[in-house]
Amino acid sequence: MDKVVKTFSAPKPLEPVERPTRAEAEEAVRTLLRWAGDNPAREGLLDTPKRVVKAYEELFSGYREDAAAHLGTVFEEVEGYDDLVLVKDIPFFSHCEHHMVPFHGVAHIAYYPEGGVVGLSKLARIVDVFSKRLQTQETMTAQIVEVIEEQLHPRGLAVMVEAEHMCMSMRGVKKSGSSTTTCRFTGIFRDDPAEQVRFFTLLRGGR
Repeated sequence: MDKVVKTFSAPKPLEPVERPTRAEAEEAVRTLLRWAGDNPAREGLLDTPKRVVKAYEELFSGYREDAAAHLGTVFEEVEGYDDLVLVKDIPFFSHCEHHMVPFHGVAHIAYYPEGGVVGLSKLARIVDVFSKRLQTQETMTAQIVEVIEEQLHPRGLAVMVEAEHMCMSMRGVKKSGSSTTTCRFTGIFRDDPAEQVRFFTLLRGGR
């Protein structure tokens, strides 16, 4: 299996846009169906525009969510625990912003608490918020890091995302099974290579 490992800087915030009406969105789907060479008025496609728009509401619901809000509650009564917290193998599905086809995989998040911890499910929700937008894997990784850093101020944070991109598997070079890995480290993880080794060892099932 081919693997690409990348590093990158944080993205700029999204700018608000004016959304079209549902009717305009459905008409856009009909236009694409005609462009593909089919008849949107035939029985099998008659309700497809409505179904596509409804599906898009779910697939791209991340645009309507504030990721930071999921990290608003910090639990400080953890009996003095200040060692690593790792949530691994968080599954996600997203869509490439270049071709609007899916990419999917898993995210791993580890951090050293500073003053408290968040509910473990909240880290998974952060992944969901950013994956349910048109994305690049690099940007999504940076966004996850950015919001956790801003809200929790951990002593160290490690995020790794592994994914297969359908824009490489279904079209273009058509290399099914190839995967891309993106990583970003802050604090302790960035400054101490031994902590990076510990992170990767725990991910692969080591002790």
